[in-house]
Amino acid sequence: MMKDYDESIRFLGQWGRFQRVIFFLLCTTTIPNGFGTFTLVFLADTPEHRCRIPEVNLTDEWRGAIIPELVGEGTPKRSSCSRYRLDVVRNLSAQGLGPGDVNLTSLEQERCKDGFFYSTDIYTSTIVSEFDLVCENKWKQPLTNTLFLLGILVGSFFSGQLSDRFGRKPVLFATVALQTISTFLKIFSVSWAMFTVVLFINGLGQMSNYVSALVLGSEILTGNVRILYSSLGTCFGFALGYILLPLVAYFTRSWKSLLIALTIPGLFSFPLWWFIPESPRYLLSRGKVEEAEAIVRKAARWNNVSAPGVIFTDYTVSQTKEAQLQEQFRAVDLLRHRAFRLTSSLLFLVAFTLIASYYGLCFNTANLHADPYISCLISAVVEIPAYIMAWLGMLYLPRRLSMFGSLVLGALPLFFIQLVPEEWPAVAITLEMVGKLFITASSCMLFAYSAELYPTSLRNTATGACNSVARVGSCITPFLFELRHVDKFLPYIILGTLSMVSAAATLFLPETYGRPLPDTVEQMARRKSINFPCRRTKTHRSHAPPNWTTAA
Repeated sequence: MMKDYDESIRFLGQWGRFQRVIFFLLCTTTIPNGFGTFTLVFLADTPEHRCRIPEVNLTDEWRGAIIPELVGEGTPKRSSCSRYRLDVVRNLSAQGLGPGDVNLTSLEQERCKDGFFYSTDIYTSTIVSEFDLVCENKWKQPLTNTLFLLGILVGSFFSGQLSDRFGRKPVLFATVALQTISTFLKIFSVSWAMFTVVLFINGLGQMSNYVSALVLGSEILTGNVRILYSSLGTCFGFALGYILLPLVAYFTRSWKSLLIALTIPGLFSFPLWWFIPESPRYLLSRGKVEEAEAIVRKAARWNNVSAPGVIFTDYTVSQTKEAQLQEQFRAVDLLRHRAFRLTSSLLFLVAFTLIASYYGLCFNTANLHADPYISCLISAVVEIPAYIMAWLGMLYLPRRLSMFGSLVLGALPLFFIQLVPEEWPAVAITLEMVGKLFITASSCMLFAYSAELYPTSLRNTATGACNSVARVGSCITPFLFELRHVDKFLPYIILGTLSMVSAAATLFLPETYGRPLPDTVEQMARRKSINFPCRRTKTHRSHAPPNWTTAA
């Protein structure tokens, strides 16, 4: 039976040359995720548009008046999807009649039969202008986002199981390759259907490599360095990519140029194959003791420390009970098996709530400013203090308390928004950003926490399943914010309520603060799935192995 991996490699230290290299290289693999997750904010944005008028015999007056003026409140606007019938206008023009000589409201209108003219004030081109995703085809624009998010959902689910079967490292680089290649192939799309198919494939690798990198680093690194990596390192890589997105988009302006720029960070990840090793924990869970020892001995040489003659004395090459169990358990068993059911159910609820709230607030902040580049930059910059808060919370506070506090503090501003008078828009924006700050911090802690809850043989499957459930939340976000047409505060009330319910759920999850990662299903099964918050538990500040017969 495998036990006490952290104690076996204690001689390496926590922050030697080996750990520093692994830490920073894995963080760089998450930069394309931050860059690519919200690219559709710019790729699929709708520029100002109107009907294209062909080169026919029309006076300048009629060319300026052929687009109907919409009747409504506010500043008068020209129609984006209709024009006066061209043949009627041509006859009137031929008769020498101008717009002021006829009753324009009595003229029959028609759709834009000759295509559209798109403003280039903000974008040179987007997929909306490329494939005319406006007017009667407007429904295709939100569906594009949904298909991308569905790709992320499917990829997150299957990549976790593949990673537990074939290894963390192969799946990490396979999904990086899938993400990079599919991003480049989107440039050659000749139709919206072709673009969405490639976009779905792109979604399969979009967050899958993030989860693989998170689990790989969590298993290689130990102690406070592991906390720093899983709560701050990977998130900072994501945030860096997110911040780069509006900056690069501002200087490219074209959807194809932006996709080319998005491909570049992924290309730099491929050479890292020769520097990032497989997880020794994973190799041990598969009975590959010699390979695991070879990696640890290489790490010892990098750190200039001496390794003992036999590093993993309690491991055998023969297939153990744990190896047999890992062949039996699949993602569905996270809810079916009694050792995982309650923990998984609560964790999935929290994940669904957090990602629905996170994506909803991220996409909604595009309305903060008239300039989409500034809106996106504001949303991205807010994530930096959120990740720092998550790191400090995971370093010094119990996991349940950190999750509970950040969820409550994220929910309260969403409730308070409806109390702000309309003449104070800056206050409403500030409250929304405060809510996003704490929701982002919770999201950052979520996947690090989930990686600590499950044993090595199921860690990536469980994290991937959690990520998949979370992506279901992201898929409903566009529909959730459509409820603003019923009541503009209703989406905030729903998200705030879900956050409060999820905050209560976190109090009943097992505590993992200061405890080594469980290596076997048996070790996790001996933990209580539900731990009442009023019951006092002992917190281990050191990383010595706990007594697994005691409830965590």
